[in-house]
Amino acid sequence: QVQLVESGGGSVQAGGSLRLSCAVSGYTYSVSCMGWFRQAPGKERGGVAAIDSDGSTTYAESVKGRFTISKDNAKNTLYLQMNSLNSEDTGMYYCAADRRRCSIVSMTWGPRTADFRYWGQGTQVTVSS
Repeated sequence: QVQLVESGGGSVQAGGSLRLSCAVSGYTYSVSCMGWFRQAPGKERGGVAAIDSDGSTTYAESVKGRFTISKDNAKNTLYLQMNSLNSEDTGMYYCAADRRRCSIVSMTWGPRTADFRYWGQGTQVTVSS
């Protein structure tokens, strides 16, 4: 099993920045693809960014140029640096992982929930204008 625990959420004004972290524990060696998703009230959970075992990344169009996904294998931690935040970035942010490599579809069009088996509990991000 793989356990994921997010942290770093909070409230920020539009234009500000936040860095989310996701601590990975359990069978960490088995994780290949990791990603960030978000869900706003009344909306479906959608992909934000993903990173494959070889370090290649993919982003949703809405966050390209503003968000950066990265990982520290030595610390078993996934990060999401979020800059130039706006009100549309408000939502619960979830960390996700899977033992398989990131799918071609995810790497082309952005991460899909169906491609990830393990999920964290989420951390809330609120952006006020």
